[in-house]
Amino acid sequence: MLRSHQQSYKLEVQVESNSMSGEPSLDTRERVRLYVRGTILGYKRCKSIQYPNTSLVQIEGLWYAGKRMAFIYRAKVMKNGSYYRFIWGKVSRPHGNSGIVRAKFKSNLPPKSLGVRVRVFMYPSNI
Repeated sequence: MLRSHQQSYKLEVQVESNSMSGEPSLDTRERVRLYVRGTILGYKRCKSIQYPNTSLVQIEGLWYAGKRMAFIYRAKVMKNGSYYRFIWGKVSRPHGNSGIVRAKFKSNLPPKSLGVRVRVFMYPSNI
């Protein structure tokens, strides 16, 4: 028997069918995440110099060169109907043997992004 703080919180989804059609209703569908989480570790650097045009990112699970990633942040001023903004980048190459990759973003990431989550999307795909 598991203790209350050790219980797994697996969400069970019951699919209810619409009375008119046999399709499940919109509020009971299971969410599908189309990205993998990653963490920005810092900039590429040597002993005394850092290169902010290349960021080091640790990705959960497998990684693939060329995958697109997005750093999402919230701004104070609304633009185009949203407070959220994106800086797009892509995985350029591996960095070491521990699953860390180098990524180049469209504009250099700000220092406040270090240690923050990034979304690594499953496209472009050759499968």
